[in-house]
Amino acid sequence: MATRSGRNAGDGSPAEERDQTVITTSIGGSVSGQLAIGRDNTLIRTSGPVTPVSQADLIELRQAVDALKAQVAEQAPPEKRAAAVERLDELHEAITASKPKLSAMANVRDWFVRNIPTMAGAVTTVIVNPIVGKLVQAGGDAVVADFKRRFA
Repeated sequence: MATRSGRNAGDGSPAEERDQTVITTSIGGSVSGQLAIGRDNTLIRTSGPVTPVSQADLIELRQAVDALKAQVAEQAPPEKRAAAVERLDELHEAITASKPKLSAMANVRDWFVRNIPTMAGAVTTVIVNPIVGKLVQAGGDAVVADFKRRFA
């Protein structure tokens, strides 16, 4: 719910003395989308609730990366195994950074596409994991939009 009050009506307040409009807004409940307030239409962007990432989620994500490393050990060409494992460590670090590093995530995926294409799908599966989605969402709207652009 939003409320607005116009010019003060003779109450002697400082705002009236300066001939300014006072705008009061109260927003409650579950809100998302855009909201324009005031003469200059200041734009405030809100997002839906961010689902917190639990320690159990982070452990599950680490297990997914470790399982992928095991798959690399079994299926990757021997001359590319060490580099592939390094890329997966980079992927885990990029995903779990305080703000996910989407360019690093894309670089790892692209490395697999170029070097071990048979495993690129498994790497992408980790990137689009719902836990990664939570981490990306916590990074804010711009990160979410960039993630969708890169990985949708």
